[in-house]
Amino acid sequence: MRKRLSVAGVALLTALAAIFVFVQPAHAAAGFTVSNGKLHDANGNEFIMRGVNHMHTWYPQQTSSFANIKALGANTVRVVLASGDRWTKNSAADVSNVISLCRTNKLICVLEVHDTTGYGEQSGAITLDRAVDYWLSIASALQGQEKYVIVNIGNEPYGNQGYGTWATDTSNAIKRLRANGFSHTIMVDAPNWGQDWSFTMRNNAASVFDADPQKNTVFSVHMYGVFDTAAEISDYLGRFRAARLPIVVGEFGHNHSDGNPDEDAILSYSQANGIGYLGWSWSGNSSDVGYLDMVVNFDPNNLSSWGQRLFNGPNGIKQTAREASVYGGASPTPTSPAPCLLYRSDAADD
Repeated sequence: MRKRLSVAGVALLTALAAIFVFVQPAHAAAGFTVSNGKLHDANGNEFIMRGVNHMHTWYPQQTSSFANIKALGANTVRVVLASGDRWTKNSAADVSNVISLCRTNKLICVLEVHDTTGYGEQSGAITLDRAVDYWLSIASALQGQEKYVIVNIGNEPYGNQGYGTWATDTSNAIKRLRANGFSHTIMVDAPNWGQDWSFTMRNNAASVFDADPQKNTVFSVHMYGVFDTAAEISDYLGRFRAARLPIVVGEFGHNHSDGNPDEDAILSYSQANGIGYLGWSWSGNSSDVGYLDMVVNFDPNNLSSWGQRLFNGPNGIKQTAREASVYGGASPTPTSPAPCLLYRSDAADD
């Protein structure tokens, strides 16, 4: 009889444990998670990126930019880092300081390796596997930061040549990070200099997402001259929404060397459909694409026309950004409504 009761007790405890696990709320997660095509923070609240790119690796002295970006209303900053292959490596200590600056200013920190840009077409560009080497080398800076940091494996990892292996290479990079203990939300960029005109990312996104053992991957498209009409923008982003796959506009501008993107449509569609966006870029672009600077000479009191549009215009950052709930805030309340890489040795535009 005692044995039968013991077995029954074990069965009851097992059932209760299963129920307990099943009803655990999303906020039990260690960091950001993806569910039903949406990004959620560690408290289980949906988080929509509203922010900018900052070229930290070429301007490491511009640490005040983090506070200035926050003061203009952003909730996220995508930070350019270098693996040491094309530009000077950002050390673990430097990355720790970047994360600290993000946290101090209540910004979510998207960290990206820029050395992959235009692989297969751009001389010196590195593979995604090589980018993973970099992430592993600075793992100490990222451990325990899952609530505040998203790992963007590599910027624009293919140009317009050799991008047929994008899905396999991206899947392998994700799996390698997971196998080495990375539990952060991972962001992956499209090929074709980020613009995916070949629809390689769009058509393979489901298989790449499924390759992530944690199903915690976000896709990022860069919108420049390829996306010069509202129809192209809504069709591309809409297909991800229909497939319930998380998508963000990781870079975009109001103009570019390859054409004139429809920034108004990008902003309005993103706001109407809960899609994150990160404009390019805060300041420091090379002179041939200086029109993409949001502020002049890193001066937050001297916004360019692009900066005015992105921060203060309709569906812009100030009007729609909500601070991540892990920082205890959620204001203001949103209202409804050819290669592009040009750079010199110390600055780049995407």
